[in-house]
Amino acid sequence: MLKSIKEIIEGPKVSNWQNSAKTREMVAEQIKDRWGEAELANYNPETSALPFSRWVSLGFRPKRGSRSLKSVTIIEKKDDKGNITKYPRTVHLFYYRQLEPLTPNKSI
Repeated sequence: MLKSIKEIIEGPKVSNWQNSAKTREMVAEQIKDRWGEAELANYNPETSALPFSRWVSLGFRPKRGSRSLKSVTIIEKKDDKGNITKYPRTVHLFYYRQLEPLTPNKSI
């Protein structure tokens, strides 16, 4: 049985967020700009803002026309000599307010 958005938000961590204060602030600022400062009380980086693929695995998809929130993660790449290179990668997140349940396409 699929969980509701409320159950997901109130439940345990479902994201890969690595407790970065900087990325939390970055996403919080975008939420404030779109939905107002009061919405920040509902923001939890562990449950309420997730990548597309994670929402789909939970039974939801972004509403048509939704624009993602931008975040950044640091990728570490090791070369043949063992040197580690770090570089930023943009992550596109969708906030729980942008979602609708996945429904199968019905043929007419």
